[in-house]
Amino acid sequence: MADDDSHGFQAGQSGLVVRVPEAEPAVRAWRDRLDPSARAGVPAHVTVLFPFLDASRIDPGVCAAIGEVLGRHQSFEARFEHCGRFPGVLYLAPEPDGPFRCLTEAIVERWPESPPSGGQFDGVVPHLTVAQGQARLSWTRPRPSCSAVFPSSRRSRRSTCWSTTERGGGRGPLSRCDRPA
Repeated sequence: MADDDSHGFQAGQSGLVVRVPEAEPAVRAWRDRLDPSARAGVPAHVTVLFPFLDASRIDPGVCAAIGEVLGRHQSFEARFEHCGRFPGVLYLAPEPDGPFRCLTEAIVERWPESPPSGGQFDGVVPHLTVAQGQARLSWTRPRPSCSAVFPSSRRSRRSTCWSTTERGGGRGPLSRCDRPA
Protein backbone atom coordinates (compact mmCIF):
# COMPACT_ATOMS: atom_id res chain seq x y z
CA MET A 1 0.00 0.00 0.00
CA ALA A 2 1.19 3.52 -0.73
CA ASP A 3 2.28 5.84 2.07
CA ASP A 4 1.02 9.10 0.59
CA ASP A 5 -2.00 11.27 1.31
CA SER A 6 -4.28 8.71 -0.30
CA HIS A 7 -3.67 6.41 2.70
CA GLY A 8 -3.15 3.17 0.85
CA PHE A 9 -5.07 3.80 -2.35
CA GLN A 10 -3.11 2.91 -5.43
CA ALA A 11 -3.83 3.74 -9.04
CA GLY A 12 -6.09 1.16 -10.60
CA GLN A 13 -7.41 -0.33 -7.38
CA SER A 14 -11.12 -0.91 -7.00
CA GLY A 15 -13.40 -1.57 -4.09
CA LEU A 16 -17.04 -2.42 -3.53
CA VAL A 17 -19.00 -0.14 -1.23
CA VAL A 18 -22.55 0.42 -0.04
CA ARG A 19 -23.13 4.15 -0.29
CA VAL A 20 -24.86 5.81 2.66
CA PRO A 21 -26.11 9.12 1.26
CA GLU A 22 -28.40 9.67 4.26
CA ALA A 23 -25.28 10.06 6.43
CA GLU A 24 -23.72 12.74 4.21
CA PRO A 25 -25.35 15.76 5.93
CA ALA A 26 -24.09 14.56 9.32
CA VAL A 27 -20.61 13.36 8.34
CA ARG A 28 -19.61 15.43 5.29
CA ALA A 29 -17.86 18.27 7.15
CA TRP A 30 -15.99 15.80 9.34
CA ARG A 31 -15.01 13.56 6.42
CA ASP A 32 -14.00 16.47 4.17
CA ARG A 33 -11.63 17.65 6.87
CA LEU A 34 -10.46 14.35 8.37
CA ASP A 35 -10.82 11.55 5.79
CA PRO A 36 -8.54 11.55 2.73
CA SER A 37 -10.95 9.32 0.80
CA ALA A 38 -13.67 11.98 1.10
CA ARG A 39 -11.32 14.63 -0.22
CA ALA A 40 -10.67 12.29 -3.14
CA GLY A 41 -14.39 12.13 -3.94
CA VAL A 42 -15.42 8.86 -2.26
CA PRO A 43 -18.89 9.32 -0.71
CA ALA A 44 -19.97 8.18 2.76
CA HIS A 45 -20.09 4.40 2.61
CA VAL A 46 -19.58 1.05 4.27
CA THR A 47 -16.94 -0.98 2.45
CA VAL A 48 -17.99 -4.40 1.22
CA LEU A 49 -14.52 -5.27 -0.10
CA PHE A 50 -11.28 -3.34 -0.53
CA PRO A 51 -9.13 -3.89 -2.38
CA PHE A 52 -11.22 -5.69 -4.96
CA LEU A 53 -9.98 -6.45 -8.47
CA ASP A 54 -7.62 -4.23 -10.43
CA ALA A 55 -9.76 -1.72 -12.30
CA SER A 56 -8.47 -3.08 -15.62
CA ARG A 57 -10.28 -6.36 -14.83
CA ILE A 58 -13.67 -4.71 -14.24
CA ASP A 59 -15.63 -5.43 -17.39
CA PRO A 60 -19.32 -6.04 -18.15
CA GLY A 61 -18.91 -9.71 -17.16
CA VAL A 62 -17.51 -8.81 -13.73
CA CYS A 63 -20.24 -6.18 -13.25
CA ALA A 64 -22.87 -8.79 -14.11
CA ALA A 65 -21.30 -11.25 -11.67
CA ILE A 66 -21.27 -8.59 -8.92
CA GLY A 67 -24.95 -7.93 -9.60
CA GLU A 68 -25.70 -11.65 -9.48
CA VAL A 69 -23.89 -12.15 -6.16
CA LEU A 70 -25.45 -9.07 -4.55
CA GLY A 71 -28.85 -9.89 -6.02
CA ARG A 72 -28.98 -13.01 -3.82
CA HIS A 73 -29.21 -10.74 -0.77
CA GLN A 74 -32.26 -8.78 0.30
CA SER A 75 -32.17 -5.09 1.04
CA PHE A 76 -31.67 -4.25 4.67
CA GLU A 77 -31.82 -1.32 7.00
CA ALA A 78 -28.89 -0.19 9.14
CA ARG A 79 -28.57 2.51 11.78
CA PHE A 80 -25.36 4.35 12.61
CA GLU A 81 -25.65 5.40 16.24
CA HIS A 82 -22.39 4.25 17.82
CA CYS A 83 -18.80 5.27 17.26
CA GLY A 84 -15.88 2.90 17.14
CA ARG A 85 -12.14 3.28 16.75
CA PHE A 86 -9.22 1.62 15.10
CA PRO A 87 -5.75 3.14 15.51
CA GLY A 88 -5.99 6.51 13.73
CA VAL A 89 -9.58 5.91 12.60
CA LEU A 90 -12.93 7.08 13.99
CA TYR A 91 -15.97 5.38 12.50
CA LEU A 92 -19.69 4.86 12.83
CA ALA A 93 -20.71 1.26 13.41
CA PRO A 94 -23.74 -0.02 11.49
CA GLU A 95 -26.40 -1.91 13.41
CA PRO A 96 -26.97 -4.57 12.47
CA ASP A 97 -23.61 -5.26 10.85
CA GLY A 98 -24.41 -8.85 9.84
CA PRO A 99 -25.84 -8.00 6.41
CA PHE A 100 -22.65 -6.12 5.49
CA ARG A 101 -20.56 -9.09 6.64
CA CYS A 102 -22.71 -11.41 4.51
CA LEU A 103 -22.14 -9.23 1.43
CA THR A 104 -18.38 -9.32 2.04
CA GLU A 105 -18.39 -13.08 2.53
CA ALA A 106 -20.40 -13.61 -0.67
CA ILE A 107 -18.09 -11.41 -2.76
CA VAL A 108 -14.97 -13.08 -1.32
CA GLU A 109 -16.47 -16.51 -2.00
CA ARG A 110 -16.87 -15.51 -5.65
CA TRP A 111 -13.44 -13.76 -5.85
CA PRO A 112 -11.21 -15.55 -3.30
CA GLU A 113 -8.14 -13.81 -4.75
CA SER A 114 -9.45 -10.59 -3.17
CA PRO A 115 -9.49 -11.07 0.61
CA PRO A 116 -10.76 -8.16 2.75
CA SER A 117 -8.01 -5.59 3.45
CA GLY A 118 -5.69 -7.65 1.27
CA GLY A 119 -5.61 -10.32 3.99
CA GLN A 120 -3.95 -7.90 6.41
CA PHE A 121 -6.47 -8.40 9.25
CA ASP A 122 -8.44 -11.27 10.74
CA GLY A 123 -12.15 -10.73 10.40
CA VAL A 124 -14.19 -7.87 8.99
CA VAL A 125 -15.53 -4.90 10.94
CA PRO A 126 -18.17 -3.09 8.86
CA HIS A 127 -17.93 0.65 9.42
CA LEU A 128 -18.47 4.12 7.96
CA THR A 129 -15.20 6.05 8.32
CA VAL A 130 -15.55 9.57 9.68
CA ALA A 131 -11.85 10.38 10.27
CA GLN A 132 -8.75 8.55 9.10
CA GLY A 133 -5.02 8.98 9.28
CA GLN A 134 -5.18 11.37 12.19
CA ALA A 135 -2.18 10.58 14.39
CA ARG A 136 -3.64 12.49 17.33
CA LEU A 137 -7.21 11.34 16.85
CA SER A 138 -8.58 10.78 20.33
CA TRP A 139 -11.49 11.64 22.54
CA THR A 140 -9.78 13.04 25.63
CA ARG A 141 -13.01 14.21 27.23
CA PRO A 142 -16.32 12.38 27.45
CA ARG A 143 -17.59 11.98 23.93
CA PRO A 144 -21.12 12.90 22.88
CA SER A 145 -23.62 10.29 21.83
CA CYS A 146 -22.95 9.45 18.22
CA SER A 147 -26.68 9.34 17.56
CA ALA A 148 -26.86 13.00 18.52
CA VAL A 149 -23.95 13.91 16.23
CA PHE A 150 -24.39 11.44 13.34
CA PRO A 151 -28.00 10.18 13.19
CA SER A 152 -28.73 8.02 10.17
CA SER A 153 -30.86 5.14 9.02
CA ARG A 154 -30.45 3.55 5.64
CA ARG A 155 -32.26 0.93 3.60
CA SER A 156 -29.57 -0.58 1.45
CA ARG A 157 -30.48 -1.21 -2.19
CA ARG A 158 -27.37 -0.44 -4.15
CA SER A 159 -23.68 -1.20 -4.15
CA THR A 160 -21.06 0.65 -6.12
CA CYS A 161 -17.77 -0.55 -7.50
CA TRP A 162 -15.34 2.30 -6.80
CA SER A 163 -11.92 2.70 -8.40
CA THR A 164 -8.91 4.96 -8.40
CA THR A 165 -7.88 6.48 -11.70
CA GLU A 166 -4.73 5.40 -13.46
CA ARG A 167 -3.13 8.64 -12.26
CA GLY A 168 -3.88 7.65 -8.68
CA GLY A 169 -5.53 10.98 -7.93
CA GLY A 170 -9.28 11.02 -8.31
CA ARG A 171 -11.67 8.18 -7.80
CA GLY A 172 -14.96 7.44 -9.38
CA PRO A 173 -17.68 4.85 -9.63
CA LEU A 174 -17.10 2.11 -12.17
CA SER A 175 -20.54 0.58 -11.90
CA ARG A 176 -23.65 0.39 -9.77
CA CYS A 177 -25.41 -2.86 -9.04
CA ASP A 178 -29.06 -2.64 -8.10
CA ARG A 179 -30.23 -5.06 -5.48
CA PRO A 180 -33.78 -6.15 -4.85
CA ALA A 181 -35.87 -3.92 -2.58
